[in-house]
This record gives sequence, structure tokens and C-alpha cells, in this order.
Amino acid sequence: MTRVAAVDCGTNSIRLLVADADPRTGELADLDRRMTIVRLGQGVDRTGRLASEALERTFAACRAYAEAIKEHGAERLRFVATSASRDAENRDEFVRGVLDILGVEPEVVTGDQEAEFSFTGATKELAGRDDLATPYLVVDIGGGSTEFVVGADRVRAARSVDIGCVRMTERHLVRDGAVTDPPTAEQVAAMRADIEAALDLAEETVPLREARTLVGLAGSVTTIAAIALDLDEYDSERIHHSRVSLARVREITEWLLRSTHAERAAVPSMHPGRVDVIGAGALVLLSIMERAGAEEVVVSEHDILDGIAFKVAEDAEAGRQGDRRAVTRRERA
Repeated sequence: MTRVAAVDCGTNSIRLLVADADPRTGELADLDRRMTIVRLGQGVDRTGRLASEALERTFAACRAYAEAIKEHGAERLRFVATSASRDAENRDEFVRGVLDILGVEPEVVTGDQEAEFSFTGATKELAGRDDLATPYLVVDIGGGSTEFVVGADRVRAARSVDIGCVRMTERHLVRDGAVTDPPTAEQVAAMRADIEAALDLAEETVPLREARTLVGLAGSVTTIAAIALDLDEYDSERIHHSRVSLARVREITEWLLRSTHAERAAVPSMHPGRVDVIGAGALVLLSIMERAGAEEVVVSEHDILDGIAFKVAEDAEAGRQGDRRAVTRRERA
């Protein structure tokens, strides 16, 4: 087991995982797993730049994470930045800030890399389960983009498209600087059309309809699962590997899109940072399920963050093996 730290910085949230990981067995023992809503992607779709207040929220979270990483004594750290920082003109400012605080440069990964991390994190522990047929379709609904990956023991096809919950909300549900409360039928129809066009793009690369098990990742999906389970509070253990039917996802989505901010905020399992974007995230999930012909979604709390941690542990083990081979060569010499 290698003690590693992984940070996933997305459009809506930044997350930390410190864990003991063994990529050979698929074991991952959490020491610290946390999430902070920072809305790094605030306004990026409109301005093309990271807002100064969004950067400061992100840097504040990084300072807290730096303390946790030091406290747990992680051997290696990898910081992966996704959609918002790929799109921003001033991403160099973001890179410098993270480097100053955490001592590592954030890797602004491609959509394909993001998809591979998500697939590894979500499916490593599913291997050998008789109740989940392969191939899997792993769907990671983020703030700025959604990743689609089809595969069984490895990735067969992957695509990232720009239909995240924050991007869809800002593009379609904001009027005069505020989220419409609730959105109009015309706004929802325009958002649905945008999502369907993105699914057409995804399907050019990823055979969505060939998958036999849909695995859903990230906050929009886990929040829908929490609502479906009628939880009094967010409970990661109960949400992980729960199953939500297409009919229930449709029912929840329709309610979210006709509810007010106050009604959504009153849901006990709802994170305050998701109240205004959860309707868009739910519509993305519903549209995917209908397109793929999925009767249910298997919800996973293990996602890109876990995939990053496994990759860090693999690299650490490869480094140790290389050191051992170098020592052996010197001894023989």
C-alpha cells in the first residue's frame, strides 16, 4: 500500500483524497476524503476567464488541503484540473497559485485523460460482479463537461462534451444575472436541445446504446440518488452502488425543474452549492439514460478522484521497482 494524495479540481467543486492504495488488488483505504464547492468555472462560459473571486475560493480550499496532506504524510500528490481551467484564458494565474500553495503544478488534463481516470475509479471494484453486465457506460457529469466511457476491463471508447451542470445553468437558466426561479418551459426546452446535440457528438465516438450497465458519477448523480433514497442527510455509504430507476430519475428531474430555490434548498441531502445547478445536472442524466436505453443507473461515489489516486500509487510502485533494478545492476557491477 502506498499513501497518496489526489486533488480533483473541477468547474464546480474541488476535492481531496488521501488514501492508502494498492493498484494491483484494487484496494483503496480512505484517510481523508472531502469536497468544497468553489465554483471555479463561475462565468467561464461567458467571459472565457477565471473570475478573481473564484480563484480565491479555490486557493483557500487548496490551503486547507495542504494542511491535511501534510498531517497524513502522503508520499506523493497529484493535482488534476478539468474543464474550467482547460477553457480559461488566464489559466496561468491558476497554475501559479496552486504551485505556490501545494508545491505541485496542476495538470490540466484532456477530456480523454479525465475519462480514463473516471473509468478506473468507478469500475476497479466492480470486477467480477455477476449482477452487473459488461460493457459499462461510465458517465461523469461535472460542472463544465460530461465524460462518457465505454469499456469492460479497460477503456474501449471515450468522449468529453461540454454539458456540465454549471455550464448548462449559466447558458440557459440565468436571466439578468440570476438563476430563473423556477426555469420556464422555453429555457428547459433550449437546455434539452443543447444536451441532445452534445449527445449526438458523444455518440460519434462512444457506442452509448451498446452498454449493458450504466454507472453514474459525481455530485449531480449522487445527489439524485440521495433524493431517491429519501435520506435525512447525505450518506455516502448508502449512496455508493445504490440503483435508481429511469422512472425515478425522470420524476426527480421534473420536480427539480419546476421547484423554487427554497424548495430545493430544503432537501436535507442537498449541498448548498448544488441548489441552483442540480436541475441542469439531473436533466443531463435523464437525457443520457433515455439515449442509452438504460433502465437504471448504478451510482458510484468512487470516480475520477479514485482513478487519480490509483495512478499515483502505480507510478510510485513503478518508481520503486526502477530503483530496485538500479541497485541490483550496481551490485552486479
